[in-house]
Amino acid sequence: MTAWDDSSFRRNRRAFLGRSAGSLGLMALAHLLDQESGRGRVLAAGPEITKLPKARAKSVICLFQHGGPSQMDLFDPKPALARFDGKPYPGKLEIHFNTQAGNVLASPFRFAPRGESGMVLSELLPHTSAIADEITLVRSMTTESVDHEAALRLIHSGKILAGRPTLGSWVIYALGSENRDLPAYVVLSDPGGLPVDGVRNWSSGWLPAVYQGTPFRSGANPVLNLETPKTLTPEARGGQLRFLDALNQAHLARHVGDTELEARIANFETAARMQTAVPDALNLDSEPKAIRSMYGLDNEVTREYGTRCLIARRLIERGVRFVQLFLSGQPWDTHNKNAEMLKSLCARTDQPSAALVLDLRQRGLLDDTIVLWTGEFGRLPVSQGKDGRDHNRHGFSLWLAGGGFKRGYVHGATDDFGYSAVSDAVSVQDLQATILHTLGLDHRRLVFPHEGRDDSLTDHEVTHAKIVPALLA
Repeated sequence: MTAWDDSSFRRNRRAFLGRSAGSLGLMALAHLLDQESGRGRVLAAGPEITKLPKARAKSVICLFQHGGPSQMDLFDPKPALARFDGKPYPGKLEIHFNTQAGNVLASPFRFAPRGESGMVLSELLPHTSAIADEITLVRSMTTESVDHEAALRLIHSGKILAGRPTLGSWVIYALGSENRDLPAYVVLSDPGGLPVDGVRNWSSGWLPAVYQGTPFRSGANPVLNLETPKTLTPEARGGQLRFLDALNQAHLARHVGDTELEARIANFETAARMQTAVPDALNLDSEPKAIRSMYGLDNEVTREYGTRCLIARRLIERGVRFVQLFLSGQPWDTHNKNAEMLKSLCARTDQPSAALVLDLRQRGLLDDTIVLWTGEFGRLPVSQGKDGRDHNRHGFSLWLAGGGFKRGYVHGATDDFGYSAVSDAVSVQDLQATILHTLGLDHRRLVFPHEGRDDSLTDHEVTHAKIVPALLA
């Protein structure tokens, strides 16, 4: 057995200062940041040059709908589909599965004006219809790919290439954290499993690893290995953690600049504090019955998604900066049984999504929280097979609420069949630039050195991304 080498711990003052000067600077910085905020900031913010003087929002909740929701069945009514139902499409279409392309497929669902704004929405969305006057509905979104993985990478990280930082990572890199006891970027995963493209949906890419999303699972143990064994006393646990911290810091001093190691140690430290903070944030027993009912927790169909939406609100009010909800697989990918699948998905997600907006508003949190409901692309106006819809990158819909976005506003339009954006088109990078703007960040100046150049989320020199002022209040 190798003898214990305690050379890392037997140092005089001069040796300690010579080897640890850089760490002392980081400790001083951490102390100052801790004083800066009442709750402390476990992550330092990015370059000051990125910040704009007037931020409307300080946090984001993304309700991501994997697979590509059908815009002409939910958000974008098209009477021409009914007139041409069953007839050949009078034009050219980009078809993903071209051998299965059929004729024009009408929507079987009724649309009606909702709220004082008169926003026209589908009967499948009665609860979203009730918050029509709170949301910005963008009907003219475009993207660059009809492949799920590429489109997912684009809407999360700005490009179709794998390995890039996601929007959430950029946000916490720039703004830091408001609660040292919880991760700044939390992913509320589906109990059914990972979404398509897995952990790349919340990766920090080539940003330091500390900025990646932290998944919280559903169930009794949302974070693995977090709970202290019942046989261990608090005193013993404290001694273990202090000893581990000494080992970690000694190891880090021998590997200065290793961001993966720094992130791992920071995550361990956060995990220790999370042992108290996470159970409190995820414990819904203190929520009034009326709130639980509003989110649909008393209904088997909406209970699971409603629980995660309610947890998202609790995390935001505790200072978590960025929260994302994902669905297992890609359930909105309605290549067959489009109408049947949409009914099921809307029954599961519509009430909790709307409840989140209402709850944030009544608590005074909506003004500085952005809620984003979106998928990676839309669907085609023709049938795939008998009753499905294929992928469409030329036009799709999404909605936002709070955080400086207009209330009760519809932006842009697609053609008569809902295929292509024809007015006020918004690219994915335009959307990202606008979200960053409401957070007080300049998408052109929020950069990080990568492969010999300053790279960014929108890479505006290549994509020509621009803020869309019309979306903002």
